[in-house]
Amino acid sequence: MATPDYVLRLRKHIGHAPLVLIGVTAVILRDDLVLLGRRADTGDLTPVTGIVDPGEEPAVAARREAAEEAGIDIEVERLARVRQLPRSTHVNGDQVDYLDLTFRCRWVDGEIYPADGEFTEVQWRHLDDLGEVASDDLRARIAVAATDEPRTVFHR
Repeated sequence: MATPDYVLRLRKHIGHAPLVLIGVTAVILRDDLVLLGRRADTGDLTPVTGIVDPGEEPAVAARREAAEEAGIDIEVERLARVRQLPRSTHVNGDQVDYLDLTFRCRWVDGEIYPADGEFTEVQWRHLDDLGEVASDDLRARIAVAATDEPRTVFHR
């Protein structure tokens, strides 16, 4: 995964210590299909995800990540879920606490393809065929974004 330059600069000062970052999950829907990609670094099947750049609006980040990772244009329809994820440790030892903002998004235009190398493949999957998705939490993000519920889910 491409790590933003500002994170690399911070890591020079703090090493592998925990870093709080804002992440976005773009649950991209097309009728009863959801866009999923196979991550190049882990092989996991996931929705489009990414880190919000300094000064960037989170919905803009979701749209940017969809273009960068899958080569498509999307419309961000609503914020579906806000959750502080448990601390994760990347393969290189970096510890991160992600505040994840999950957005319900709608495909607008473009043919999907693994645009920037973060995914080895991308595919449309039926919402009832998510067994290969990497974790229960990712399946929960997809489920809450796929509903017609207009309210944002906050974990307490």
